[in-house]
Amino acid sequence: MAKLTTQDQEGIIRAHKERLAFKDKTYLLICGGTGCHATGSIRVKDALLAAIEEKGLGETVQVIETGCNGFCAMGPLLVVHPGDVFYQKLSVEDMPELVESHLINGKPVERLLYKDPVSKAKIAVQTKIPFFAHQMPRALRNKGLIDPESIDEYIGRDGYIGVAKALFDMTPQQIIEEMKTSGMRGRGGAGFPTGVKWDFASKSADPVKYVLCNADEGDPGAFMDRSILEADPHAVLEGMIIAAKAIDAHKGYIYARTEYPLAIKRLGMAIEQAKDYGLLGDHILGSELSFDIEIYQGAGAFVCGEETALMRSIEGKRGMPRPRPPFPAHKGLWEKPTILNNVETLANVAQIMVNGGAWYAGVGTETSKGTKVFALSGDVNNIGLVEVPMGTPLRTIIYDIGGGIPNKRKFKAVQLGGPSGGSIPEAYLDTPVDYEAIAKVGAIMGSGGAIVMDEKTCMVDMARFFMEFIQDESCGKCTPCREGTRRQLQILEKICEGRGEPSDLDILVELSQTIRETALCGLGQTGPNPVLSALRYFRDEFEAHIYEQRCPAKRCVALLRFEVEPDACTRCGMCFRACPADAVVWKKKELARIDKEKCIKCLTCYDKCRFDAIF
Repeated sequence: MAKLTTQDQEGIIRAHKERLAFKDKTYLLICGGTGCHATGSIRVKDALLAAIEEKGLGETVQVIETGCNGFCAMGPLLVVHPGDVFYQKLSVEDMPELVESHLINGKPVERLLYKDPVSKAKIAVQTKIPFFAHQMPRALRNKGLIDPESIDEYIGRDGYIGVAKALFDMTPQQIIEEMKTSGMRGRGGAGFPTGVKWDFASKSADPVKYVLCNADEGDPGAFMDRSILEADPHAVLEGMIIAAKAIDAHKGYIYARTEYPLAIKRLGMAIEQAKDYGLLGDHILGSELSFDIEIYQGAGAFVCGEETALMRSIEGKRGMPRPRPPFPAHKGLWEKPTILNNVETLANVAQIMVNGGAWYAGVGTETSKGTKVFALSGDVNNIGLVEVPMGTPLRTIIYDIGGGIPNKRKFKAVQLGGPSGGSIPEAYLDTPVDYEAIAKVGAIMGSGGAIVMDEKTCMVDMARFFMEFIQDESCGKCTPCREGTRRQLQILEKICEGRGEPSDLDILVELSQTIRETALCGLGQTGPNPVLSALRYFRDEFEAHIYEQRCPAKRCVALLRFEVEPDACTRCGMCFRACPADAVVWKKKELARIDKEKCIKCLTCYDKCRFDAIF
């Protein structure tokens, strides 16, 4: 393919803007992210295409499979342009009606529109749905809007303009200064200033340097990086090319989880397309910069999210951290100067080049600039991908965007930062999304996982879950992490089983402090955070387990004995039908009874009962 020229770029952009005028065609943007694929979007797309062909609409209607739309809880979904009409939870059977009613008769199918969980109102226009209305997409600016497998669609949205500007209008130092002005801090969790990191590497005289992208997203509940890679892979490539110009690197690696096959597929396609257009390889766009990118697939070890362990893995060694200094900017991959940024960080770089660092810094707080992407999940109505300005209160994310807690239950806590983070209770829901503010309440920003928990969550069991994860994923290199987390897990298991002792709480705190101060890497040092935050805000639950042999949330099965409350039981038989062990004795119009000999304490009856009749 002929190499891309400036005139080619301008032509592609012009054609894209003409398309967006919607003069000649209707465009159906169907979500093609992993979440929607899992709920049947491929079959829905095929049925949609068949219905369009049957009605002879092929010339005036075009179906485009996009990357992740972001509203993951509502998939399969599609958006109709013009009109920005949002359809959710689609099925194959819905497609003939949608084509007939909307595309032919111009009448949206009301039953397929979004229903607000609070107001119960049907909302047709995507931008008016609260989940989208409160967001500010920057790293996610192209989500759900382009075909991620088409480089022309990316260019049509001003893609690779940042590269052209960086290559021909800016010196390496000017690029770095714009990054410093932007105030961009690494979105992988540590929050180190990106421009400063690049500056360190640029000052090295070594002729061999590397640019790395960390796409090894391992936190439970995290899917931010995967979604960006699936929806907008060229944004990450463009950021890496600009970074290469800044530090004079000629080779880059994207370290991606093997468990992300769709992201890896689309990344591979994007790299080949970029090479065809002369955006990767020798003398990019005719400039002096030569730079190539290779995908390296990791095997799913959580510790390989730590920068030095990631680099050892690329080198073909076991992924284990090494002491610092020296820092990677001086001695990284193969002992050469290396910069490592995560997916979200790199997805912002091109926009900073095009619009300027001051533009980026115009949003956010004094110490935390720009926007932040969160994977909102757990006990919340609107699960999905969320991007908000730094400084946005947690309450806004959970209630205004997330739609609050389902099933009329009460909010209990939100876990930020995954296994390295902490649980924030309701009293601190007005805490702004800011690196320092979040740290003050005992959590960390992390990569952006936000797991919401309702009143039925046991915080002792949640601390046990995260410690089990940390213990399982510990590389074992340093004693504090290897042995300290194992002992913490043993204590938490003992408390959940009703065998806890008062001294266990002091031991947990002491172990946490020791691990934080002596573990080799950041993952080990932050590993005790979930335990410390749970003890800080929910100590009463720990004490109930130890002193009263009681789990207030009724989740620790060793402490439970199931009974039916006669006055609350409606005799509906739901518990009878749901029980997998046939332990519920029930006949029509009679009270239910639980057979203690058969009961396996699986909590199914407790969860299914809508009348709180099981206690």
